[in-house]
Amino acid sequence: MKDILSMKPTKRLLLIAVGGIGMALLPILVEASLWSFWLLFWGALVLLFGVDGLLIPRRSDLSCSVELPPHLYVGQMDDALVRLGVASERPVRADLLLDFSRDLVSQPEVRLTVQNQGLSCPYPLVPRRRGSVTVEEAWVRLWGPLGLTFRVERFILGQSVSVVPNVRPVKKLALRFCSDRQFRAGLKVERYAGDGTEFESLREYLPGNDIRAIDWKASARHRKLFCREYRAERNHQIVLGIDTGRLMSESLYGMPKVDHAIHAALMLSYVCLRTGDRVGFYTFGSEPGLFLEPQGGVKNFQGLVRATEQIEYGTEETNFTLGLTNLGRRLNRRSLVIVLTDFVDTVTAEMMIENLGRLSRRHHVVFVSLTDPDLEAQSLKEPTGLRSLNRSVVAGDLIRDREVVLKRLVRRGMSVIDAQPSQIEPALVNRYLEIKRREMI
Repeated sequence: MKDILSMKPTKRLLLIAVGGIGMALLPILVEASLWSFWLLFWGALVLLFGVDGLLIPRRSDLSCSVELPPHLYVGQMDDALVRLGVASERPVRADLLLDFSRDLVSQPEVRLTVQNQGLSCPYPLVPRRRGSVTVEEAWVRLWGPLGLTFRVERFILGQSVSVVPNVRPVKKLALRFCSDRQFRAGLKVERYAGDGTEFESLREYLPGNDIRAIDWKASARHRKLFCREYRAERNHQIVLGIDTGRLMSESLYGMPKVDHAIHAALMLSYVCLRTGDRVGFYTFGSEPGLFLEPQGGVKNFQGLVRATEQIEYGTEETNFTLGLTNLGRRLNRRSLVIVLTDFVDTVTAEMMIENLGRLSRRHHVVFVSLTDPDLEAQSLKEPTGLRSLNRSVVAGDLIRDREVVLKRLVRRGMSVIDAQPSQIEPALVNRYLEIKRREMI
Protein backbone atom coordinates (compact mmCIF):
# COMPACT_ATOMS: atom_id res chain seq x y z
CA MET A 1 0.00 0.00 0.00
CA LYS A 2 2.85 2.34 0.87
CA ASP A 3 4.46 1.71 -2.53
CA ILE A 4 1.20 2.63 -4.32
CA LEU A 5 0.78 5.86 -2.35
CA SER A 6 4.37 6.93 -3.10
CA MET A 7 3.84 6.78 -6.88
CA LYS A 8 4.05 10.10 -8.70
CA PRO A 9 2.95 11.11 -12.21
CA THR A 10 5.55 11.92 -14.83
CA LYS A 11 5.62 14.81 -17.30
CA ARG A 12 4.48 12.39 -19.99
CA LEU A 13 1.30 11.59 -18.07
CA LEU A 14 0.58 15.26 -17.46
CA LEU A 15 1.03 16.08 -21.14
CA ILE A 16 -1.30 13.23 -22.12
CA ALA A 17 -3.89 14.47 -19.62
CA VAL A 18 -3.72 18.07 -20.85
CA GLY A 19 -3.75 17.08 -24.52
CA GLY A 20 -6.50 14.49 -24.03
CA ILE A 21 -8.89 16.90 -22.33
CA GLY A 22 -9.51 18.75 -25.56
CA MET A 23 -9.94 15.57 -27.58
CA ALA A 24 -12.33 14.14 -24.99
CA LEU A 25 -14.46 17.29 -25.17
CA LEU A 26 -14.97 17.12 -28.95
CA PRO A 27 -17.70 14.42 -28.85
CA ILE A 28 -19.61 16.46 -26.25
CA LEU A 29 -19.57 19.51 -28.50
CA VAL A 30 -21.13 17.45 -31.32
CA GLU A 31 -23.68 15.61 -29.20
CA ALA A 32 -24.29 16.20 -25.47
CA SER A 33 -25.27 12.58 -24.95
CA LEU A 34 -21.69 11.54 -25.76
CA TRP A 35 -20.48 12.76 -22.34
CA SER A 36 -19.57 9.13 -21.55
CA PHE A 37 -16.48 9.54 -23.74
CA TRP A 38 -15.24 12.04 -21.15
CA LEU A 39 -15.56 9.47 -18.36
CA LEU A 40 -14.05 6.79 -20.58
CA PHE A 41 -10.98 8.93 -21.22
CA TRP A 42 -10.35 9.62 -17.53
CA GLY A 43 -11.05 6.03 -16.60
CA ALA A 44 -8.52 4.77 -19.15
CA LEU A 45 -5.97 7.32 -17.95
CA VAL A 46 -6.39 6.32 -14.31
CA LEU A 47 -6.19 2.64 -15.27
CA LEU A 48 -2.93 3.17 -17.17
CA PHE A 49 -1.54 5.15 -14.24
CA GLY A 50 -2.36 2.34 -11.80
CA VAL A 51 -1.09 -0.48 -14.01
CA ASP A 52 2.16 1.38 -14.76
CA GLY A 53 2.68 2.01 -11.03
CA LEU A 54 1.96 -1.60 -10.07
CA LEU A 55 4.61 -2.82 -12.52
CA ILE A 56 7.31 -0.85 -10.67
CA PRO A 57 9.24 -3.25 -8.36
CA ARG A 58 8.34 -3.03 -4.69
CA ARG A 59 10.79 -1.79 -2.03
CA SER A 60 11.25 -5.34 -0.74
CA ASP A 61 12.48 -6.38 -4.19
CA LEU A 62 15.25 -3.75 -4.22
CA SER A 63 18.74 -3.66 -2.75
CA CYS A 64 21.47 -1.03 -2.90
CA SER A 65 25.03 -0.99 -1.56
CA VAL A 66 28.22 0.95 -2.28
CA GLU A 67 31.88 -0.08 -2.31
CA LEU A 68 34.32 2.79 -1.77
CA PRO A 69 38.02 2.78 -2.75
CA PRO A 70 40.58 2.42 0.09
CA HIS A 71 41.16 6.19 -0.02
CA LEU A 72 40.52 9.17 -2.27
CA TYR A 73 43.06 11.68 -3.58
CA VAL A 74 42.20 15.34 -3.14
CA GLY A 75 41.28 16.98 -6.44
CA GLN A 76 41.41 13.63 -8.27
CA MET A 77 38.34 11.81 -9.55
CA ASP A 78 37.85 8.23 -8.42
CA ASP A 79 34.89 5.87 -8.65
CA ALA A 80 32.67 4.33 -6.03
CA LEU A 81 31.06 1.07 -7.11
CA VAL A 82 27.29 1.11 -6.53
CA ARG A 83 25.51 -2.24 -6.66
CA LEU A 84 21.80 -2.04 -7.40
CA GLY A 85 19.73 -5.20 -7.34
CA VAL A 86 16.08 -5.69 -8.39
CA ALA A 87 13.90 -8.79 -8.43
CA SER A 88 12.13 -8.34 -11.76
CA GLU A 89 11.87 -10.45 -14.90
CA ARG A 90 11.90 -7.37 -17.13
CA PRO A 91 14.43 -4.52 -17.37
CA VAL A 92 13.72 -1.58 -15.06
CA ARG A 93 14.73 1.98 -15.84
CA ALA A 94 16.19 3.83 -12.86
CA ASP A 95 18.05 7.04 -11.97
CA LEU A 96 20.74 6.95 -9.27
CA LEU A 97 21.93 9.89 -7.15
CA LEU A 98 24.26 9.68 -4.16
CA ASP A 99 23.99 12.09 -1.26
CA PHE A 100 27.39 12.75 0.35
CA SER A 101 29.52 15.23 2.29
CA ARG A 102 29.84 18.79 1.01
CA ASP A 103 33.60 18.26 0.63
CA LEU A 104 32.78 16.14 -2.43
CA VAL A 105 31.90 17.80 -5.73
CA SER A 106 28.21 17.27 -6.52
CA GLN A 107 27.49 14.94 -9.43
CA PRO A 108 24.51 14.62 -11.79
CA GLU A 109 22.21 11.62 -11.51
CA VAL A 110 23.15 8.48 -13.41
CA ARG A 111 20.55 6.84 -15.67
CA LEU A 112 20.54 3.04 -15.55
CA THR A 113 18.71 0.02 -16.89
CA VAL A 114 18.68 -2.71 -14.23
CA GLN A 115 18.23 -6.37 -15.16
CA ASN A 116 17.03 -9.16 -12.90
CA GLN A 117 20.59 -10.13 -11.91
CA GLY A 118 21.36 -6.59 -10.76
CA LEU A 119 23.85 -3.97 -11.89
CA SER A 120 27.22 -2.61 -10.72
CA CYS A 121 27.63 1.05 -11.65
CA PRO A 122 30.69 3.32 -11.15
CA TYR A 123 29.83 6.64 -9.55
CA PRO A 124 32.42 9.46 -9.70
CA LEU A 125 33.74 11.01 -6.49
CA VAL A 126 35.89 14.17 -6.54
CA PRO A 127 37.00 15.40 -3.09
CA ARG A 128 37.71 19.09 -2.57
CA ARG A 129 39.70 18.76 0.67
CA ARG A 130 41.69 16.29 2.68
CA GLY A 131 40.11 14.59 5.67
CA SER A 132 37.22 12.16 5.78
CA VAL A 133 34.13 12.16 3.56
CA THR A 134 30.93 10.15 3.92
CA VAL A 135 28.57 8.70 1.32
CA GLU A 136 25.40 9.07 3.35
CA GLU A 137 22.45 7.99 1.18
CA ALA A 138 21.47 6.70 -2.22
CA TRP A 139 18.33 7.94 -3.96
CA VAL A 140 16.92 5.66 -6.65
CA ARG A 141 14.13 6.83 -8.94
CA LEU A 142 12.29 3.87 -10.53
CA TRP A 143 10.28 4.42 -13.70
CA GLY A 144 7.20 2.50 -14.82
CA PRO A 145 7.46 0.60 -18.13
CA LEU A 146 5.02 3.05 -19.81
CA GLY A 147 6.85 6.10 -18.46
CA LEU A 148 3.70 7.42 -16.78
CA THR A 149 4.72 6.99 -13.13
CA PHE A 150 7.83 6.88 -10.98
CA ARG A 151 8.72 6.21 -7.39
CA VAL A 152 11.75 7.34 -5.37
CA GLU A 153 13.42 5.04 -2.88
CA ARG A 154 15.98 6.07 -0.27
CA PHE A 155 18.76 3.79 0.97
CA ILE A 156 20.89 4.63 4.00
CA LEU A 157 24.58 3.88 3.28
CA GLY A 158 26.70 5.83 5.81
CA GLN A 159 30.12 4.74 4.54
CA SER A 160 33.22 6.90 5.02
CA VAL A 161 36.60 7.08 3.28
CA SER A 162 39.71 9.15 3.97
CA VAL A 163 41.00 11.77 1.52
CA VAL A 164 44.79 12.00 1.21
CA PRO A 165 47.20 14.19 -0.84
CA ASN A 166 47.41 13.24 -4.50
CA VAL A 167 50.70 11.37 -4.97
CA ARG A 168 49.74 9.58 -8.19
CA PRO A 169 51.53 11.96 -10.57
CA VAL A 170 54.62 12.33 -8.34
CA LYS A 171 56.57 9.32 -9.57
CA LYS A 172 55.45 9.82 -13.15
CA LEU A 173 56.73 13.39 -13.24
CA ALA A 174 59.81 12.51 -11.21
CA LEU A 175 60.84 9.83 -13.70
CA ARG A 176 60.66 12.44 -16.44
CA PHE A 177 63.13 14.59 -14.57
CA CYS A 178 65.37 11.60 -13.88
CA SER A 179 66.28 11.47 -17.57
CA ASP A 180 67.51 15.07 -17.45
CA ARG A 181 71.29 15.48 -17.41
CA GLN A 182 71.09 18.02 -14.58
CA PHE A 183 69.15 15.58 -12.42
CA ARG A 184 72.13 13.23 -12.28
CA ALA A 185 74.35 15.91 -10.72
CA GLY A 186 75.40 14.61 -7.31
CA LEU A 187 74.06 11.13 -8.05
CA LYS A 188 76.39 9.47 -10.57
CA VAL A 189 80.05 8.72 -10.07
CA GLU A 190 80.97 9.89 -13.58
CA ARG A 191 80.80 13.68 -13.63
CA TYR A 192 80.27 16.18 -16.38
CA ALA A 193 82.85 18.91 -16.90
CA GLY A 194 82.33 21.81 -14.56
CA ASP A 195 79.73 20.06 -12.36
CA GLY A 196 80.19 20.42 -8.65
CA THR A 197 83.02 21.59 -6.38
CA GLU A 198 83.78 18.42 -4.42
CA PHE A 199 86.98 16.60 -5.47
CA GLU A 200 86.33 13.21 -7.03
CA SER A 201 89.51 11.87 -8.68
CA LEU A 202 92.49 12.58 -10.92
CA ARG A 203 92.76 11.64 -14.55
CA GLU A 204 95.28 12.24 -17.30
CA TYR A 205 94.85 15.52 -19.11
CA LEU A 206 93.37 15.33 -22.62
CA PRO A 207 93.09 18.06 -25.23
CA GLY A 208 89.91 19.98 -24.64
CA ASN A 209 89.93 19.66 -20.83
CA ASP A 210 89.72 22.84 -18.80
CA ILE A 211 93.30 23.93 -18.02
CA ARG A 212 92.08 25.41 -14.74
CA ALA A 213 91.43 21.86 -13.54
CA ILE A 214 95.12 20.83 -13.95
CA ASP A 215 96.68 19.64 -10.69
CA TRP A 216 100.25 20.91 -11.03
CA LYS A 217 101.61 19.08 -7.98
CA ALA A 218 100.29 15.72 -9.17
CA SER A 219 101.53 16.50 -12.71
CA ALA A 220 105.04 17.26 -11.42
CA ARG A 221 105.06 14.07 -9.38
CA HIS A 222 104.03 11.87 -12.31
CA ARG A 223 105.84 13.95 -14.96
CA LYS A 224 102.69 14.22 -17.06
CA LEU A 225 99.65 16.45 -16.91
CA PHE A 226 96.82 15.39 -14.63
CA CYS A 227 93.55 17.26 -14.06
CA ARG A 228 91.12 17.15 -11.23
CA GLU A 229 87.58 15.81 -11.56
CA TYR A 230 84.84 17.21 -9.40
CA ARG A 231 81.39 16.04 -8.49
CA ALA A 232 78.41 17.84 -7.06
CA GLU A 233 77.94 17.53 -3.33
CA ARG A 234 75.25 15.27 -1.95
CA ASN A 235 73.49 14.98 1.39
CA HIS A 236 72.20 18.55 1.29
CA GLN A 237 69.48 19.50 3.74
CA ILE A 238 66.19 20.53 2.11
CA VAL A 239 63.35 21.91 4.26
CA LEU A 240 59.88 22.45 2.78
CA GLY A 241 57.92 25.07 4.73
CA ILE A 242 54.17 25.14 4.00
CA ASP A 243 51.95 28.02 5.08
CA THR A 244 48.61 26.74 6.45
CA GLY A 245 47.05 30.13 7.24
CA ARG A 246 43.74 31.59 6.10
CA LEU A 247 44.87 32.70 2.65
CA MET A 248 46.22 29.23 1.85
CA SER A 249 42.87 27.67 2.75
CA GLU A 250 41.10 29.55 -0.04
CA SER A 251 40.09 27.55 -3.08
CA LEU A 252 41.93 27.78 -6.41
CA TYR A 253 40.87 25.59 -9.34
CA GLY A 254 38.46 23.74 -7.05
CA MET A 255 41.08 22.84 -4.43
CA PRO A 256 42.59 24.76 -1.47
CA LYS A 257 45.92 26.45 -2.16
CA VAL A 258 47.54 24.50 0.66
CA ASP A 259 46.80 21.25 -1.16
CA HIS A 260 48.41 22.59 -4.33
CA ALA A 261 51.43 23.43 -2.17
CA ILE A 262 51.47 19.96 -0.62
CA HIS A 263 51.46 18.29 -4.05
CA ALA A 264 54.35 20.46 -5.23
CA ALA A 265 56.25 19.76 -2.01
CA LEU A 266 55.79 15.99 -2.33
CA MET A 267 56.91 16.12 -5.95
CA LEU A 268 60.07 17.98 -5.04
CA SER A 269 60.76 15.82 -1.98
CA TYR A 270 60.70 12.66 -4.11
CA VAL A 271 63.22 14.17 -6.53
CA CYS A 272 65.43 15.35 -3.65
CA LEU A 273 65.42 11.94 -2.02
CA ARG A 274 66.32 10.33 -5.34
CA THR A 275 69.36 12.59 -5.68
CA GLY A 276 70.66 11.67 -2.23
CA ASP A 277 69.61 14.79 -0.33
CA ARG A 278 67.80 14.88 3.00
CA VAL A 279 64.26 16.30 3.16
CA GLY A 280 62.32 17.76 6.08
CA PHE A 281 58.82 19.25 6.44
CA TYR A 282 57.62 22.25 8.39
CA THR A 283 54.17 23.85 8.63
CA PHE A 284 53.21 27.18 10.15
CA GLY A 285 50.10 29.30 10.40
CA SER A 286 49.01 31.42 13.33
CA GLU A 287 51.57 29.35 15.25
CA PRO A 288 54.24 26.74 14.39
CA GLY A 289 52.89 23.35 13.42
CA LEU A 290 54.36 20.09 12.21
CA PHE A 291 58.16 19.68 11.97
CA LEU A 292 59.92 16.62 10.56
CA GLU A 293 63.68 16.40 10.84
CA PRO A 294 65.39 16.12 7.43
CA GLN A 295 66.00 12.49 6.51
CA GLY A 296 67.44 10.81 3.42
CA GLY A 297 66.47 7.76 1.40
CA VAL A 298 63.52 7.17 -0.91
CA LYS A 299 62.07 4.81 1.69
CA ASN A 300 61.23 7.87 3.85
CA PHE A 301 58.93 9.30 1.17
CA GLN A 302 55.90 7.43 2.52
CA GLY A 303 56.56 8.98 5.92
CA LEU A 304 56.37 12.42 4.35
CA VAL A 305 53.09 11.50 2.65
CA ARG A 306 51.59 10.32 5.94
CA ALA A 307 52.73 13.53 7.63
CA THR A 308 51.01 15.72 5.04
CA GLU A 309 47.72 13.93 5.74
CA GLN A 310 47.77 15.55 9.19
CA ILE A 311 48.07 19.12 7.90
CA GLU A 312 44.94 21.04 8.82
CA TYR A 313 43.26 24.01 7.14
CA GLY A 314 43.86 27.25 9.01
CA THR A 315 41.24 29.93 9.62
CA GLU A 316 43.52 32.63 11.10
CA GLU A 317 46.14 34.94 9.62
CA THR A 318 49.66 33.61 9.25
CA ASN A 319 52.20 34.75 11.86
CA PHE A 320 55.38 34.91 9.76
CA THR A 321 57.49 36.24 12.64
CA LEU A 322 56.70 33.33 14.93
CA GLY A 323 56.68 30.69 12.20
CA LEU A 324 59.92 31.59 10.37
CA THR A 325 61.83 32.47 13.55
CA ASN A 326 60.95 29.07 14.99
CA LEU A 327 62.12 27.40 11.77
CA GLY A 328 65.42 29.29 11.83
CA ARG A 329 66.12 28.08 15.38
CA ARG A 330 65.52 24.48 14.40
CA LEU A 331 68.03 24.45 11.53
CA ASN A 332 71.57 23.88 12.75
CA ARG A 333 73.28 23.89 9.33
CA ARG A 334 72.93 25.75 6.05
CA SER A 335 69.90 24.44 4.19
CA LEU A 336 67.78 24.99 1.16
CA VAL A 337 64.54 26.34 2.61
CA ILE A 338 61.52 26.35 0.29
CA VAL A 339 58.61 28.42 1.59
CA LEU A 340 55.23 27.87 -0.05
CA THR A 341 52.88 30.66 0.95
CA ASP A 342 50.67 33.46 -0.36
CA PHE A 343 50.08 37.17 0.22
CA VAL A 344 47.71 39.91 -0.93
CA ASP A 345 49.48 43.28 -1.01
CA THR A 346 52.59 45.11 0.15
CA VAL A 347 51.11 45.99 3.54
CA THR A 348 50.25 42.43 4.57
CA ALA A 349 53.53 41.15 3.07
CA GLU A 350 55.81 43.50 5.05
CA MET A 351 56.39 41.11 7.96
CA MET A 352 56.78 38.21 5.54
CA ILE A 353 59.56 40.01 3.62
CA GLU A 354 61.37 41.00 6.79
CA ASN A 355 61.41 37.50 8.28
CA LEU A 356 62.26 35.80 4.98
CA GLY A 357 65.18 38.22 4.61
CA ARG A 358 66.41 37.31 8.08
CA LEU A 359 66.17 33.61 7.23
CA SER A 360 68.01 34.07 3.91
CA ARG A 361 71.12 35.45 5.66
CA ARG A 362 72.05 31.92 6.71
CA HIS A 363 70.09 29.71 4.31
CA HIS A 364 69.23 29.75 0.63
CA VAL A 365 65.50 30.54 0.44
CA VAL A 366 63.17 29.75 -2.44
CA PHE A 367 59.89 31.65 -2.24
CA VAL A 368 56.92 29.94 -3.95
CA SER A 369 53.51 31.53 -4.41
CA LEU A 370 50.43 30.66 -6.44
CA THR A 371 49.12 33.03 -9.09
CA ASP A 372 45.36 33.49 -9.32
CA PRO A 373 44.49 33.69 -13.06
CA ASP A 374 41.10 35.21 -12.24
CA LEU A 375 42.84 38.27 -10.81
CA GLU A 376 44.75 38.93 -14.02
CA ALA A 377 41.66 38.23 -16.13
CA GLN A 378 39.68 40.76 -14.06
CA SER A 379 42.36 43.42 -14.52
CA LEU A 380 42.33 42.95 -18.31
CA LYS A 381 38.55 42.74 -18.61
CA GLU A 382 36.90 45.62 -20.44
CA PRO A 383 34.68 47.43 -17.91
CA THR A 384 30.99 47.63 -18.68
CA GLY A 385 30.01 49.84 -15.78
CA LEU A 386 31.23 51.62 -12.67
CA ARG A 387 31.28 48.44 -10.57
CA SER A 388 33.31 46.44 -13.10
CA LEU A 389 35.66 49.42 -13.52
CA ASN A 390 36.31 49.47 -9.78
CA ARG A 391 37.00 45.74 -9.82
CA SER A 392 39.47 46.09 -12.70
CA VAL A 393 41.30 48.93 -10.95
CA VAL A 394 41.56 47.00 -7.67
CA ALA A 395 42.76 43.86 -9.48
CA GLY A 396 45.42 45.89 -11.33
CA ASP A 397 46.61 47.44 -8.05
CA LEU A 398 46.90 44.01 -6.42
CA ILE A 399 48.94 42.69 -9.35
CA ARG A 400 51.32 45.67 -9.17
CA ASP A 401 51.69 45.21 -5.40
CA ARG A 402 52.47 41.55 -6.00
CA GLU A 403 55.22 42.41 -8.48
CA VAL A 404 56.72 44.90 -6.02
CA VAL A 405 56.87 42.26 -3.27
CA LEU A 406 58.47 39.67 -5.57
CA LYS A 407 61.13 42.14 -6.73
CA ARG A 408 61.98 43.00 -3.12
CA LEU A 409 62.46 39.32 -2.36
CA VAL A 410 64.76 38.90 -5.36
CA ARG A 411 66.86 41.88 -4.27
CA ARG A 412 67.37 40.17 -0.91
CA GLY A 413 68.97 37.20 -2.70
CA MET A 414 66.03 34.80 -2.72
CA SER A 415 64.83 32.65 -5.61
CA VAL A 416 61.22 33.44 -6.49
CA ILE A 417 58.62 31.25 -8.22
CA ASP A 418 55.20 32.76 -8.89
CA ALA A 419 53.12 30.58 -11.19
CA GLN A 420 49.79 28.86 -11.64
CA PRO A 421 49.23 25.52 -9.83
CA SER A 422 49.81 23.43 -12.97
CA GLN A 423 53.20 25.11 -13.49
CA ILE A 424 54.45 25.12 -9.91
CA GLU A 425 55.74 21.53 -9.77
CA PRO A 426 57.99 21.54 -12.87
CA ALA A 427 59.18 25.09 -12.12
CA LEU A 428 60.10 24.13 -8.56
CA VAL A 429 61.98 20.97 -9.60
CA ASN A 430 63.85 22.85 -12.33
CA ARG A 431 64.86 25.56 -9.85
CA TYR A 432 66.07 22.92 -7.39
CA LEU A 433 68.18 21.24 -10.07
CA GLU A 434 69.65 24.60 -11.08
CA ILE A 435 70.52 25.45 -7.47
CA LYS A 436 72.12 22.06 -7.00
CA ARG A 437 74.12 22.32 -10.24
CA ARG A 438 75.41 25.79 -9.32
CA GLU A 439 76.29 24.67 -5.78
CA MET A 440 74.25 27.46 -4.21
CA ILE A 441 73.31 25.52 -1.07
